[in-house]
Amino acid sequence: MLNPLLGSFVAVADCGSFTKASRQLFISPTAVKKQMDALEAHLELILLERTPHGVHLTPAGEVIYRDTKFLADYAQRSIANARATLCAAETTFCVGTSLLNPAKPFMDLWYQVNREFPDYKLHLVPFEDDHRGILSEIGQLGEKFDFLVGVCDSKTWLDQCRLLPLGTYRKMVAVRREHPLAAKKRLELSDLYGQTLMMVQEGDSPLNDRLRADLRTNHPKIHLEDTPHFYDISVFNRCAETGNVLLTLECWQDVHPALVTLPVNWDYAIPYGLIYALEPSEDVKRFVQAVTRIQAAQ
Repeated sequence: MLNPLLGSFVAVADCGSFTKASRQLFISPTAVKKQMDALEAHLELILLERTPHGVHLTPAGEVIYRDTKFLADYAQRSIANARATLCAAETTFCVGTSLLNPAKPFMDLWYQVNREFPDYKLHLVPFEDDHRGILSEIGQLGEKFDFLVGVCDSKTWLDQCRLLPLGTYRKMVAVRREHPLAAKKRLELSDLYGQTLMMVQEGDSPLNDRLRADLRTNHPKIHLEDTPHFYDISVFNRCAETGNVLLTLECWQDVHPALVTLPVNWDYAIPYGLIYALEPSEDVKRFVQAVTRIQAAQ
């Protein structure tokens, strides 16, 4: 980490001669002398007093010598700390968590398989559910996160990650608490006639595209409003502010306190699962294999 000329300088100061230092450095005395000339020229300081009986430190040389020894020790400790951090990172799973993609499903898995990872720790890494930035978060799997857990049938997401399915969440709808439909326990599709249903625009989710096609063909009295491909809290806020109906999921029932989430009499559900990098590390692969074995045994 330090300028290598400083290492040679310390050797010269300790040995008291260019010849002795050259033996320690495995270079010629002439090369040592050239290095010291270059260092003094670079620093614009005279560090060594050259005499027929050897070399001695000048007052400036004593300062540089003392501080170089300190910096060399500090650098070694820094490297040791960095290596310790690397070792710790290699035995830590970093799990992303957000309002719409909470880490709890991962924790449920962890307590089933953690005996196979006795030296591993978990580190939760929060991130924002920003529909404009979520793809950059997915792109950091393997770097910022080892795992996310979330719903996923997005073609764009699946181009950037792997998904180990864990189950499905039912498609439901949310309305604000003052909405006439909020008092119902379960909705029929006919209850949505005349309503504006907010749902993701076409082209990214095959499941949502099928649902949209069904509504257009068989239930044209339901008006559709496009949202971005990826939800964030702004979508829930718009539902609360406009009085529209929002297509949502059973796992998001508590996302917005002003909204009530209701089941609908249909058979639409979206997969959720363990999301990880396209090229996972060996310990991530082991974790996925452990979860897969548990799934097969259930």
